[in-house]
Amino acid sequence: MKRHATALVASLGVVLLSGCELAPVYDPPHFILPASYQGSAPFGVAHPDAALSPRGDWWTLFGDEQLNQLEDQLGRANPTLQAAADAYGQARSLAAEAQSALSPQVSASAGMSENKSSVNRLFRNPTSIAPIRESSNQIGVAASWEPDFWHALRNSAHAQKRLAQASAADLATARLSLQAELANDYIAVRGLDAQLDVLRQSIVSYQAAAEVARLRTRGQIASGLDLARALSQLDSAQAQETETRLQRDLMQHAVAVLIGEMPSTFSIAPISEFRLTPPKLPTGVPSELLQRRPDIASAERQMASANASIGVSRAAFYPNVTFNLAGGFEDSGFNLLSLPNSLWSVGAGAVMPLFDAGLRRAQLRHSWAQYAQTRDNYRATVLAAFQEVEDGLSQTQRLVTEDTQEHEASDQAAQALSISTMLYKDGLDNYLSVAVAQVQALDTQLTEVRLRIRQTQAAVSLIRALGGGWTVQGLPDEKQTLQFTESDYGVPAGK
Repeated sequence: MKRHATALVASLGVVLLSGCELAPVYDPPHFILPASYQGSAPFGVAHPDAALSPRGDWWTLFGDEQLNQLEDQLGRANPTLQAAADAYGQARSLAAEAQSALSPQVSASAGMSENKSSVNRLFRNPTSIAPIRESSNQIGVAASWEPDFWHALRNSAHAQKRLAQASAADLATARLSLQAELANDYIAVRGLDAQLDVLRQSIVSYQAAAEVARLRTRGQIASGLDLARALSQLDSAQAQETETRLQRDLMQHAVAVLIGEMPSTFSIAPISEFRLTPPKLPTGVPSELLQRRPDIASAERQMASANASIGVSRAAFYPNVTFNLAGGFEDSGFNLLSLPNSLWSVGAGAVMPLFDAGLRRAQLRHSWAQYAQTRDNYRATVLAAFQEVEDGLSQTQRLVTEDTQEHEASDQAAQALSISTMLYKDGLDNYLSVAVAQVQALDTQLTEVRLRIRQTQAAVSLIRALGGGWTVQGLPDEKQTLQFTESDYGVPAGK
């Protein structure tokens, strides 16, 4: 009866002690945000949520089939993205490893040996007839368990699972970043195609103007200075065309690497017209789009992990208790499974450092400092996210006005060139006016193309700043980080 009472008291003690949670109550920062973006509709307070998943193919908004194909290939073959997926797999493995410490550890053993001792071994009677050769065969099972009285193991598992969530968010951030980089590079290639078309048309025009200057020089209607100016303008335009081709080659190589192909075997067929148009993005951006940015989710999960690590450091101040059980059979022959050959051992132990020269206090201070760092990083990430959205809104709004103004300037420059060329052919003006008009016309046309490139790339930047259209329900919760199945993150089951 006394034994049963003792066992009951011990069980109650375990139940009571197992409720000792030493990690601080987790409370992420709450930001007071403005009612709206500058020039946009209102939005709510952002509370970054770790449960995020990619909505999908935001680049299809640009209506370019080749861009769609390149983005799909990037998702399958980009090595940087695969490396991020591998890092996520490693984080999940660490989470599963930490979770396993909560369960009893059981092992089995078996062994066979043939043994011989020395006839003249120490303390052996020389007249003894005891055998000096004997076999030893054994099988056994051992188990150990560390009751998590102070939640050290639970908090350690929470910390690793939250880091796995952060790694999943980092993978999403890497995917979005690479997708945006590919879109920008492809837009640059198409913009350079349009610039090459402008330069080719200008070169044809310059060649015709140079021929006029040559005829007028031969007829002694004009001096050789006009011909020199015309040829100089032509050569300059041709050199600019060569430089533009070089820039296109470099952008094409960058696209090849992003989709996992060798630059020497990859090419994008040129087109003469810049057909990409920025999609119509809403100026009033709901806060949900911003709070679902994967980098914010990663920063928040890292902060939650650091909070749990404080509980681990606090638990180090309390005794570490373990229970052990071992049993099996041993015999000199093969008659192992008989009761007289059985053996067993049951034990418990507790360890508590009495003097560590301030080690545990230093570790606790380190945990608090790490948590403070993650809070500051989280705040910095949120502020940077708002800056990127504001930058994107400013660019998309201002560039529309700038493009309209530059288009008007291009029309006026083309008209000035037409008038200057006509006056020169009629002998009413010198070639200097034509040369100046040519430079202005070419510059305004190229600037107009570059503005369209910037407009389209600004739309990509704004989409990226808003998280690429992310929605909830995607990234794993803490329990799902332990489920090794085929996932959307490219981590095969069993890896």
